[in-house]
Amino acid sequence: MESIEVVVGRIGKPHGIRGEVTVDVRTDEPDRRYADGAVLQVEAPRGSAFAARTLTVSRTRWHQGVLLASFAELPDRNAAEAARGVVLRAVVPADESPDDPDEFYDHQLVGLAAHDLDGTHLGEVVGLTHGAQDLLRIRTLDRREALVPFVTALVPEVDVAGGRVVIADRPGLVTPFPDDEGGTDEADADEADA
Repeated sequence: MESIEVVVGRIGKPHGIRGEVTVDVRTDEPDRRYADGAVLQVEAPRGSAFAARTLTVSRTRWHQGVLLASFAELPDRNAAEAARGVVLRAVVPADESPDDPDEFYDHQLVGLAAHDLDGTHLGEVVGLTHGAQDLLRIRTLDRREALVPFVTALVPEVDVAGGRVVIADRPGLVTPFPDDEGGTDEADADEADA
């Protein structure tokens, strides 16, 4: 069975003297990804001397809304400081899905056909941009890239098995504004000549 790596977090600053670290969580399933005994792949930041290839979760706890984690390979504060900035990845089966049916892994969405509410083909999902608001990156039929906020109001249907997403499109979202499509009209041409 094929597997993929998904980013689940990044190590922050040390917490205390026993190797505990803060974790910038980048998964909707922290209890699943940071379970005791979980082995995570690591990617050290450029220029870092951190040499471990994996980290094994020893213990986690939440403190004031921040995940604190202990890893078997980080026995003290010095080791924890050396791991600062390390990106954590979980290896998951390629066909695995999140527990919540309204959540998706990025690789499940990439390649899905994008259609509007009437069924008109708009393009294809080529990626996601994560931030305060996740954005679907849509490559349109005319090869532009449109960013669509990944919220139910704008993306009311995701059908991974059917290979498509439905977008509540409106001018300027995926489809360009009418005056962006055909170049300049006569009034614009007159202004340009003046």
